[in-house]
Amino acid sequence: MRVGRWLGLPAMYVAAQLVGLALANPFRSEGLATSGNPQNPAGPLVLVLVVVLAPLVILLFTRRQGGLVGLRHILLLGIVASLYVTLYATFALVPPGLLLLSPYAAGVALEPALPFAAIASAGIYLALLIEPQWYVVDLAGLAAGGSLIAILGISFGPLPAFVLLGALMVYDAIAVYRTKHMVTLADAVTEMKLPMLLVMPESAGFDYPSAPPLRTQRKAPVGERAAMFMGLGDIVIPGTLVVSAFAWLPVSPVHLGLGANLWMALGTMLGSLVGYGFLMRRVATGQPQAGLPFLNGGALVGYALAYLVLFRSFTLGLTGGL
Repeated sequence: MRVGRWLGLPAMYVAAQLVGLALANPFRSEGLATSGNPQNPAGPLVLVLVVVLAPLVILLFTRRQGGLVGLRHILLLGIVASLYVTLYATFALVPPGLLLLSPYAAGVALEPALPFAAIASAGIYLALLIEPQWYVVDLAGLAAGGSLIAILGISFGPLPAFVLLGALMVYDAIAVYRTKHMVTLADAVTEMKLPMLLVMPESAGFDYPSAPPLRTQRKAPVGERAAMFMGLGDIVIPGTLVVSAFAWLPVSPVHLGLGANLWMALGTMLGSLVGYGFLMRRVATGQPQAGLPFLNGGALVGYALAYLVLFRSFTLGLTGGL
């Protein structure tokens, strides 16, 4: 499964971004954008601040006795609560939207999306709480990642998305190569067994709950490690630009039956996959690597090249229009 392991992570990477693309317009219609002004270049700064401070808070918890256990429950509840909201919004897209129950005169109604979302999120919660195997973690991560990609993409236009990707690729490089606190954070997250890291094991029978800590696995050569890991942020952040291009750029001109906005999204995704290829070459050295400089950098280059080809303009759509 060694080849499958190397292909499994990019497959999940692409799958999450395709989910984000599929949910973008429906989520936008439902008003799930987090920003009232998606073209404001300062819009992502709050998110950048959260990304910078959250690891420090998590590491602070890990230094306290019992802190890791308590933090795991807090994060798990937060993840499941956000999954419920996005699953409800997703299930609400599937007809029938509202079922009237007898007696109709009493005005009793049932919206199937409510119980379906509740059952699905409760099932994920129990699975992560009791037996967080790698496939449960990956399933929850894909659902959460795809939904978050869609929400961030419809919340930030291309210019704010550029600001977000640029700021976080610099931060990630500093946090991994200089301060190295992101490496320590990855160790803590693998111990909590939460869908903040996607897992691609060497074999399907990999027992994630009883797996040794990441710091122990890191001592083995890359080819002998039981699993490979990718942070959920490494999928969500470049995916934000993919969905932003799709949501905010013009549909015209149309090529081969596909709108320019969709071609832009695909070009951005292709660029990030090229960056992923360079990242995997670095990962093969066995040392911890910052993913966002490669993935975000590839996405930004892919976006720029696709824009120049499709629109023949150097504005790159960063002025709020053509």
